[in-house]
Amino acid sequence: MPRTEPSDAPPPVPPYRERWLRIAHASRFPLAVYGAALLLHLVMLAVMNPPDGPGVHDRLLSWDGQWFLDIARNGYPRDFSFTADGLTGGTLAFFPAYPFLVRVVHTLTGLDYEAAALVASHAALLAGLICVHRLLLRLYDRRTAGIATFLLACAQPMALVFFMAYSESLFLALAAGALLATHRKAWLTAGVLTLLAGLTRPVAVALIVALGVAVVLHLRRERRITWRPPTALLLSYCGIPAYVGWVGLRTGQSDAWFRIQEAGWSTRWDNGNAFTEFLVRTLSGGDGWVPVSTALLILALVAATVIAWSDDIWPPLVVYGTAVLITTLGQSNYYHSKLRLLIPALVFVIPVARALARVRARTAIITLAVVALFGSWYGAYMVTVWGYAI
Repeated sequence: MPRTEPSDAPPPVPPYRERWLRIAHASRFPLAVYGAALLLHLVMLAVMNPPDGPGVHDRLLSWDGQWFLDIARNGYPRDFSFTADGLTGGTLAFFPAYPFLVRVVHTLTGLDYEAAALVASHAALLAGLICVHRLLLRLYDRRTAGIATFLLACAQPMALVFFMAYSESLFLALAAGALLATHRKAWLTAGVLTLLAGLTRPVAVALIVALGVAVVLHLRRERRITWRPPTALLLSYCGIPAYVGWVGLRTGQSDAWFRIQEAGWSTRWDNGNAFTEFLVRTLSGGDGWVPVSTALLILALVAATVIAWSDDIWPPLVVYGTAVLITTLGQSNYYHSKLRLLIPALVFVIPVARALARVRARTAIITLAVVALFGSWYGAYMVTVWGYAI
């Protein structure tokens, strides 16, 4: 046989290695946003933190973080009660996915529970930013996707919570992953992720509605029924009822979770009456800059949502964000927690990102810097100076 000259072409890349290279390439920008957001929020938190108060580490573990840590260490109680000293068994109000993740990180790494909680939040945030960026790249151009991802992590008031021992970062990762899977028509993945989101926060009902809209639109377009989309929708229903029902069985009271929510946090569905009263009282009386700023910022988010409906946004995404807004404002919980509850909604940043993507680069950069400084300062103030739970 004739001899052949050796080829100068590089050897073929194994499929598994090529897949990991694609993942690494797609993760570069979200990783950069995560690093910038982490640096900005931690520096602002350190600057705002009083020298005679708890340290930055303790601030990141404050408020609801202590409830989650208690669950991760000790599990759930078997009962609850209301006494003159307050509520006992209140950890039953908190859904299990995030404290379970904290326990998994603790078991696998040997870190103490406090460090494991922060690692879990940061890892979930990074996963969430990757999913958000990939979803927006499918929906918009690269510049819009990048600006929206930056706004989500850096500029939202209370985005600092993504770095704390709270469940918002995990919920963001699951919600963004479910929306991305829905857009890719990976129906069963979307259903499972929505189920897991339902075991993370009750606001996953917004994700269930969004998935339902996507399934209906898909079936209307295809004009035929296949088993995967309805199965995904059925899976999505299981998370929230599973935990609420488990609390009822554990305590022997079917409405236990709702009673704990109302007794411990004054949270119940009231069709937005408490929020409306807060707006009227605050904007007419102007008592304190935190209530006034909260009212104005929430009104700005409502306006951004209205704009999003007229901005040709992918229907499941705008439905998801709107449902998060409605479920947050329709409950009677503390007004100073509402901005924190809204940070995974995504829809607010889309109209702003699309507008900034159309202006000159210098104008966009200056605007992003200003809103990022304000958002990080606002969150640091609420954690270090404001004396109430966020």
